[in-house]
Amino acid sequence: MSTVTRLADRRPSHRTVFFTRTELNLLLSLYSRRVSAGEWRDYAIDHRRGLAAFSVFRHSRDQALYRILKLEDADRRCHYQVTAGPRRLGSASSLREALRLFEPKLRLVT
Repeated sequence: MSTVTRLADRRPSHRTVFFTRTELNLLLSLYSRRVSAGEWRDYAIDHRRGLAAFSVFRHSRDQALYRILKLEDADRRCHYQVTAGPRRLGSASSLREALRLFEPKLRLVT
C-alpha cells in the first residue's frame, strides 16, 4: 500500500544562499584595496544551505582572517555577520553596513 507525501513537507528548510552581483562587487572592491595595501592575499567563497561566506586569508595555507557571512532567516530575509576566528565582530542588515568595520579609523595628526 502506498502513502501520499506532500512535497512541501519534504523540502529543506533553508535554500542555498548566494551573493548577488552587487554584493560581490562590494566584497571584491574591499578585497582589492586590501590586497594593494599588502594586508590580504587570498579569498574563498562558500555557498551552503542558509549561508554564503566570503573568507579572507593572509596566506592560502592559514586560517581565515575574516569571514563575511550572508545568513538567511526562515522568512528568507538576509542579514550579514563579520567574524574573525570564533569572535563575531559585528552584524548588520545590509552588506554596506557590515563592511564599515573595515573602513580606516580617523586619527588625529598633530
